[in-house]
Amino acid sequence: MKCLLHVLVFKIILLALASSFVSCYDPSPLQDYCVATNETKGVFVNGKFCKDPKLVTANDFFYSGLNIPGNTNNPLGASVTDVDVRRIPGLNTLGVVISRLDFAPGGQLSSHIHPRASQIILVLKGELSVGFVSSNEYNYKLFPKVLYPGDVFVFPIGLVQFHANNNGKTNAVAIGVYGSQNPGVIPIGNAVFGSNPLIDPKLLAKAFALDVNTVRHVQRVFSSDDYIAN
Repeated sequence: MKCLLHVLVFKIILLALASSFVSCYDPSPLQDYCVATNETKGVFVNGKFCKDPKLVTANDFFYSGLNIPGNTNNPLGASVTDVDVRRIPGLNTLGVVISRLDFAPGGQLSSHIHPRASQIILVLKGELSVGFVSSNEYNYKLFPKVLYPGDVFVFPIGLVQFHANNNGKTNAVAIGVYGSQNPGVIPIGNAVFGSNPLIDPKLLAKAFALDVNTVRHVQRVFSSDDYIAN
């Protein structure tokens, strides 16, 4: 009986540990900060070497320029300016990123996924149509919303989402914040039709109920260097 109790306790501990591992994304820092540096010596955390704490300054936690509009002169008519560890070295290990989202009239950030972070956006200017789609567990339910200046919307981690400026006359600007140091982005069109090497067109034709020639045309579009979806 005592042996069975020990086995049960051991299993409960393993389950608790497994649950902790599953729910964690960015590791919690074990120090006040680990400012990223290009040097290749010292402590190595989150893929970056840490700057000597004695040499850290306020500028390591600072960036100026998010007031500058991004270049929307591209096929999507949209631009994302990320302020991540590349621009603020002090963000390393802190588990957060902020971005400026710019949209020309009719511009959009097409359907995409952030595999490692939830996102929250605040509209500063213009009008944005946004939304996300639930997984098959919830029958691919669409959650759409039209946002105006001052409106905030949240996108759960790992779900397909979109942002579009359907107003054909004015620009739109939003601020996005992500709950990860490296949220990642997977544009659906690029991943499916612009992979390297390309997925067999016959497989995609069957999956999307298209003819092979149409798939090949779409692959040429998405695999072109001229088509950029960041």
